[in-house]
Amino acid sequence: MLGKKGQFFPLSDTAPRKRFPILTITLIVVNVIIFVWSLTDFEFVVSNYGFIPAHFSILNSRSVLTLFTSMFLHGGLDHLFGNMWYLWIFGDNVEDRFGKIKFLFLYFLSGLSAHFFHYITDPASKIPTIGASGAISGILGAYILLFPREKVLSRVGYVFVHIPAYVVIGFWFVIQFIFGTISFLGGIGSGIAFWAHVGGFIFGFILTALLLIMKRI
Repeated sequence: MLGKKGQFFPLSDTAPRKRFPILTITLIVVNVIIFVWSLTDFEFVVSNYGFIPAHFSILNSRSVLTLFTSMFLHGGLDHLFGNMWYLWIFGDNVEDRFGKIKFLFLYFLSGLSAHFFHYITDPASKIPTIGASGAISGILGAYILLFPREKVLSRVGYVFVHIPAYVVIGFWFVIQFIFGTISFLGGIGSGIAFWAHVGGFIFGFILTALLLIMKRI
């Protein structure tokens, strides 16, 4: 889940965009609609459509499907709001720079990479993994390369300050890595898939770097 563990909470950014962020808004709307639908039988939906590492098999089509369905499920309003807020703040500019097709590839492949990292770090977990944060982490990885010095209006405690994007997102990544390492060593059991965040971010960062080198964005 994004927006937790003490990092800056972003309120807006200064990066301009040229086009209306239709895909970013569509993803937000779809996530909200599916969340409302999931409330009709939440436990059933999560247990059947969440990604469960211990039950995963590449040979099982239903299991593979959960790699995608789990990206649109959320554990509560705070989980949904945190993820969708980050998607809105940072996704519109990345969509503008990537273009619609590449942006969708970035989003879903980052989500799949997040599942991969979570699987290899906790393959025996029977807890359903849900949420769009892995995919959104990939967007953060792209943003920090594309708009590193854009200012992000952030709330830090009761103070509102403009902070460079590379500081806000960089601090967020360090927090994910630290808590992921602690959880991997058995130090905490928060229920948050920190390594999924790390994996999504790394994929988004690398993909963006490659596209920049090839001058495709």
